[in-house]
Amino acid sequence: MQLTFAFLCLFIMHGQSLWTKKRTGPSVEKGRATHGKSHSLWKTQHSHFSAKQIDTSSLFLILNNTLHHHNHNPSSMLHRITHSSYSSLLLLPRLLSHQPFPSSKFKFPFSLFPKPLTLKVLSMASSHSLHKHSNRLASEQSPYLLQHAHNPVDWYPWGEEAFAEARRRDAPIFLSIGYSTCHWCHVMEVESFEDEAVAKLLNDWFVSIKVDREERPDVDKVYMTYVQALYGGGGWPLSVFLSPDLKPLMGGTYFPPDDKYGRPGFKTILRKVKEAWDSKRDTLLKSGSYAIEQLSEAMSASSESNKLPDGIPADALRLCSEQLSGSYDSKFGGFGPAPKFPRPVEINLMLYHSKKLKDTGKLDGANGSQKMVFFSLQCMAKGGIHDHIGGGFHRYSVDECWHVPHFEKMLYDQGQLANVYLDVFSITKDTFYSYISRDILDYLRRDMIGPEGQIFSAEDADSAETEGAATKKEGAFYIWTSKEVEDILGDHATLFMEHYYIKQSGNCDLSGMSDPHSEFKGKNVLIERKEPSDMASKYGMSVETYQEILGECRRKLFELRSRRPKPHLDDKVIVSWNGLAISSFARASKILKGEAEGTKFYFPVIGSEPKEYMRIAEKAALFIRKELYNVETHRLHHSFRHSPSKAPGFLDDYAFLIAGLLDLYEFGGGINWLLWAIELQETQDALFLDTPGGGYFNNTGEDPSVLLRVKEDHDGAEPSGNSVSAINLIRLASMVVGNKAEHYKQNAEHLLAVFEKRLKDMAMAVPLMCCAADMLRVPSRKQVVVVGERTSEEFENMLAAAHALYDPNRTVIHIDPNNKEEMEFWEVNNRNVALMAKNNHAVNKVVALVCQNFTCSPPVTDHSALEALLSKKPSPSFT
Repeated sequence: MQLTFAFLCLFIMHGQSLWTKKRTGPSVEKGRATHGKSHSLWKTQHSHFSAKQIDTSSLFLILNNTLHHHNHNPSSMLHRITHSSYSSLLLLPRLLSHQPFPSSKFKFPFSLFPKPLTLKVLSMASSHSLHKHSNRLASEQSPYLLQHAHNPVDWYPWGEEAFAEARRRDAPIFLSIGYSTCHWCHVMEVESFEDEAVAKLLNDWFVSIKVDREERPDVDKVYMTYVQALYGGGGWPLSVFLSPDLKPLMGGTYFPPDDKYGRPGFKTILRKVKEAWDSKRDTLLKSGSYAIEQLSEAMSASSESNKLPDGIPADALRLCSEQLSGSYDSKFGGFGPAPKFPRPVEINLMLYHSKKLKDTGKLDGANGSQKMVFFSLQCMAKGGIHDHIGGGFHRYSVDECWHVPHFEKMLYDQGQLANVYLDVFSITKDTFYSYISRDILDYLRRDMIGPEGQIFSAEDADSAETEGAATKKEGAFYIWTSKEVEDILGDHATLFMEHYYIKQSGNCDLSGMSDPHSEFKGKNVLIERKEPSDMASKYGMSVETYQEILGECRRKLFELRSRRPKPHLDDKVIVSWNGLAISSFARASKILKGEAEGTKFYFPVIGSEPKEYMRIAEKAALFIRKELYNVETHRLHHSFRHSPSKAPGFLDDYAFLIAGLLDLYEFGGGINWLLWAIELQETQDALFLDTPGGGYFNNTGEDPSVLLRVKEDHDGAEPSGNSVSAINLIRLASMVVGNKAEHYKQNAEHLLAVFEKRLKDMAMAVPLMCCAADMLRVPSRKQVVVVGERTSEEFENMLAAAHALYDPNRTVIHIDPNNKEEMEFWEVNNRNVALMAKNNHAVNKVVALVCQNFTCSPPVTDHSALEALLSKKPSPSFT
């Protein structure tokens, strides 16, 4: 049986490797260091993965040491993984948070899918009478669970009913985790979960549970970490076998239904797991318990010291910048090889470090860092990863030139990318960047916001090519034939096709990685390869006229595209992702006031007044407060679809929303948003803070079915909750005084001390945390205090001037002396601000003061004077 079970695991590993190797296949990323070049690319669903493959001998060692471990031998493979690779373990699901990686070792001797893979059109659960099968998922709210509500598999949602059934039957659990816009989750459903024979095996031998990873990230975290630690890779769909008490026994990702090329299919794996459960149960249970014990120990970092040693923040910031610079692609922009992901946290780090260098007179280094960022953002905006027709960005590019994307669109990408384009506009005043930030935000306004202001989660990559078609294809909604473009654009077709590199034969030929299986033959993904000024000169017209023609052409194609079958919209509302979007909308409301008067905008950009974006941010925040917040307990729910989800708010929900609320306040919202941010921070501390050990856990620990509490630190597709929390605490400490400010600062210091080793040894994995560590080191954070009547136009202009220049170490406080609630808040929390308001209040005047190191500038009453004051080079002692 030992050999049988070992072979089963080998089958799973190799089956996994085999079936995930295609441009549109699942994969898992283990870390930036494993980026490898391969002619075979993979499509990740929402995040993806490919990881360094484990060879047969090392896997056999893992099995020997986990299945037959009796003395907690520290030389076991699992022990070594969990103890020596704590850093890589923490970054796994965060980096997985929606990205793929090609293997650097495994090569395919044949093509797995000689023809493009298509998917059967899937519909949400509606009426039980219309379907042959219905299961418990039909009563759920999650779009992903509803997609499986009429499988012949007897699915349960995650919960006590399923666990009790597994105990009653003394049967193992089959746990399948995915999300609604996950391509390979759809594939496995069509191939296996809709198959009567597979369903019979699952129903007879297992209790089958479906989990939406976006709805229950805490559950996903446990079993993704297990699969990653044991096998070196993971991804979605995540397929894990559990004991009735929820300990993991074996796991993998996507499996094909049948044996092929000497690799096992899903049915074979089910039989082998059943055999192992019947004949080697004790061994399985011991290995599962031991795995959870080791992972829990490895991932519960703490620090006896409550402060980072001197020198580490500056060293980590420099090291991270150097490592990113070393991975910079000078030809196509971006950091690291293909597949390329727009990781805004890396842009954040480079911009932050360049500002530090500039402030200390190191202009060459500052300019070098900025050029990398500017060029990368330009290449991304001109590439096919950017939706030129409808706005917004796709998940990632499969090639090195940002051309052919995985077409999924995620809210967390849009919010973060809008912010980095706003940052670069505030540095350069180049409307190229403000235009792209508007492009992103206007896409969200048009396609991703509900009637009550709630912002939806994602749009799928796959859609039907024609109305009523039985199959879906990736990118069908977004790609074009040259004939379609010619027919709709008429006289302007030639100009447009040249600008966007559209060809009759198709244009996915810029890289061997763009379309290795000729799935897009004869199709075009729009990419800008010519400068508008050069093209305008060639066609004998002004740049403005040329841009107007392009805009009108995009509008016509947008109208045509709108009549195509649309990709599935995941209309789930996730608090954390809404927090990221709220931040970008709020910041845009003031930063975009820096655009030159008379700036022209072209479709799909609307060109609305910047203050419109503040209204959108506030409406989204109001929706969360109304539908996802309990005013009595001060607790958040994690998500909403028709009603709040059963899942409580997680660390990311609190941290990201607090950050969004702080931006809402600082960029002109009412004092109520700051009050709510402070209230949420108190709740976050009560629920997640490890008071003796430092840092925040990812979940509350109140749900006994969630076996791990983890302190995440990796800044990947999304920033980590701990990195964002550290910055939130620093910002809050700069607004209030006394014991409360000291409490915030101490918690931030202790949090960062927990991750001292990470900052020293793997700074590139925690770019936002590097920024936070340096922010805490700044002796005196700059404060801008604006006093005046909130309803006046000059008040808005003064706030815009306060935010006109890029400065991440600046806090903006605004106060209307006529507002009783505001004055009372500042009297209690920072009497200095209340005193400034009283002393500088003048009818029909707005006054601003800039304070640093316990000293304030003379008051200024003109927004231009404030901007000039803020543009002065700071004293070296304050950098």
